Amino acid sequence: MAKYVTEEGLKKIKEELEHRRTEIRQSIANAIKEAKEQGDLSENAEYSEAKRQQAENEARIAELEFMLKEAQVVEYNKSSDMVQMGSKVRVKFNGSEIEFQIVGSNEADPGSWKISNESPMGKGFLGKKKGEDVTIETPGGKVKYKILDVK
Repeated sequence: MAKYVTEEGLKKIKEELEHRRTEIRQSIANAIKEAKEQGDLSENAEYSEAKRQQAENEARIAELEFMLKEAQVVEYNKSSDMVQMGSKVRVKFNGSEIEFQIVGSNEADPGSWKISNESPMGKGFLGKKKGEDVTIETPGGKVKYKILDVK
């Protein structure tokens, strides 16, 4: 199943993959080499840690390669006034205003106000327009939002 991703998200995946394939791999290889030079590997904590890091890095590389293979870049239609992937949405709720961006699930970072298109909020806002009211079902109950702006 293809995972939707913005152009920015695709770029970040490619950058992380390149960084892990080059700099991180080389750093781990150097750490393994230094640990081997210390002699007995059976009780060598540095060697064990470097091998653990190597396995973790290789697993992440495989995950990133799979993400690239399955990624479907969503083009942002600037002429549309509807909420879509890549849209920044400013809303009002409970007297407060917030702005967030709708992104693919692999790019989601709620702490940076990047909301997944697969989340209840993401699904609720997709296809809506400025001025519309949107009610989202949350674990704490229903929350009503007013869309103030879409860009």
